[in-house]
Amino acid sequence: MSDLKRTALRDFHAAHGARLVDFAGWEMPVQYRSILEEHKAVRRDAGLFDVSHMGEVDVKGPDAGRFLNRLVTNDVSRLFPGRVLYSPMCYPNGGVVDDLLVYLRGADDYFLCINAGNIDKDLAWIREQSAGFNVTITDRSADYGLLAIQGPKAAAIVQSLTGAKLGLIKYYHFMEATVAGIHCLASRTGYTGEDGFELYHAAGDSVALAEALLAAGAGQGLELAGLGARDSLRLEAGYPLYGHEITADISPLTAGLGWTVKLEKGADFVGRAALLAEKERGAPNQVVFFKTGDRRIVRADAPVLGADGAVVGRVLSGTLSPILNEAIGSALVATASVASAGGLQVDIRGTRLPLNLVRPPFVPLKK
Repeated sequence: MSDLKRTALRDFHAAHGARLVDFAGWEMPVQYRSILEEHKAVRRDAGLFDVSHMGEVDVKGPDAGRFLNRLVTNDVSRLFPGRVLYSPMCYPNGGVVDDLLVYLRGADDYFLCINAGNIDKDLAWIREQSAGFNVTITDRSADYGLLAIQGPKAAAIVQSLTGAKLGLIKYYHFMEATVAGIHCLASRTGYTGEDGFELYHAAGDSVALAEALLAAGAGQGLELAGLGARDSLRLEAGYPLYGHEITADISPLTAGLGWTVKLEKGADFVGRAALLAEKERGAPNQVVFFKTGDRRIVRADAPVLGADGAVVGRVLSGTLSPILNEAIGSALVATASVASAGGLQVDIRGTRLPLNLVRPPFVPLKK
């Protein structure tokens, strides 16, 4: 894996027994001792994730807000300094380029967090769309490290390392804070459904910050957690993953993210016409979430069958919920099949299992 990109914490992970894998071109920890136990630790106490492979982009200038409001589907004009916005960014046909976080730091000063596997594609798209706007777009991905600490005890652990009043930070808000002597942008966001913080910091400070957090959480059940637990946690929470629940072919409306598509925000945006047409005529397919009552994992791309045995869709994501102790997942299915008599099924090595549709989250969340 010598040709893979590495975060500043690569040797830290190896020293703590991580199993390192190729993830979107990065050498990243998929697990330390057990995905199951790391998942449970986050739900019970807290988990510490290295997500420094994510991309960061500065968008600044007199037209920054107006440009971003055209770039993404959600309403950037509702932001104020210290507020974070989640939004898809779409192609003209309504398909998703990526989903991202938009931070407003100050007047004409925005900060984006984008998915690791999409950094080059996203930057090219953002720069292409910025033509005609007075904005400066700067890739800051190499400058930042990013640690996510998530779980019921996460806030208390971080609070023990800072004089900042973290209780003042509401969900999807942020502040500048010094944590363990390290300057951070402390964001009350995350990808697990639990409370916690994502701490952006200078990449050179990653090891010191990780060690300080791990030491502070040693008596509170904090465990290092890898990408395996991150994926099972996000699916249990019902959060989309680019390339699965949202893609260039799966729009935000199809994915059930209509709340992020502000068709009437007073500004045209890329993909608006296609999304408006989809809303008016109804989406032919929709993303659904399911559990099976069985422990056998339903793998991505497995065909979904209707009551008559005909293929009506495919599985997008699947895992074993460590909390429910049964298989859960998501699927893209024909809208007409969702309410059909007999329900949906999936074939697991010759055994047909029912897909019991649920509205996520699959488990109660504490965020």
